[in-house]
Amino acid sequence: MEDEVELPTNPNSLKNHTNLPVDEDDDDPPTLSSQAMAALREFLAEQSQSAAEPSNGNEGRSDSSVALVAEDWRLSQFWYDPETAKTLAREVLTLCQLGSSNSDSGSPRVACIACPTLYAYLKNNDSDMRVQLLEYDKRFEQYGSEFTFYDYNQPGELPLELKHAFDVVVADPPYLSKDCLEKVADTISYLTRSSKSSLLLLTGEVQKDRAAELMGLQPCGFRPRHSSKLGNEFRLFTNYDPGMRLGGWEEEK
Repeated sequence: MEDEVELPTNPNSLKNHTNLPVDEDDDDPPTLSSQAMAALREFLAEQSQSAAEPSNGNEGRSDSSVALVAEDWRLSQFWYDPETAKTLAREVLTLCQLGSSNSDSGSPRVACIACPTLYAYLKNNDSDMRVQLLEYDKRFEQYGSEFTFYDYNQPGELPLELKHAFDVVVADPPYLSKDCLEKVADTISYLTRSSKSSLLLLTGEVQKDRAAELMGLQPCGFRPRHSSKLGNEFRLFTNYDPGMRLGGWEEEK
């Protein structure tokens, strides 16, 4: 059934990551090399041109489509490539379909932690989908009540109505430090409805052991990629066996 889910062609999820080596104690914004900065300027110029052409790629869209904002490289925001975003959205939709018959609280709820474009992608596919975006960037306040300001340094500073309210949680921590992952893990624990909630974590390969230790996650065969060709190798981890989807769970060597 999951193979039959149809998704629209759409820009792809923002990625809040840096292509610099991991520093356990450094959560400061990254400093880019001259080569990376030149590539970033070219990328942003292309995005600005696209933003200036609102009809480009939006044929057939209704006026109610959820709009995206341009990346802010100062917040380490980068786009996923199209295949990555489509794969993530398809998986979330599949999980919601599979979980709808088992939910005691109506249709499943989805939380996107630092995944603003995944939120937009899902809402443009199904405007009635119950999705909450948790983001530091207040430009996303345009999403109204489905936006919640989120600072990972204060993992528990969230509205009480979000506590244990979500069946699917997708998290994309902004940094690759141990401290950041631990605090995002605390937020995930706050949000998940139960031990049966589905969790997808996108982060660096270097976090593999920590992801397993903190949340019992295993890496999938599918490898997230970025349009900006970031240097770190990124992985997708889940707390459930996806079967044949997502390339399956990676077998331990």
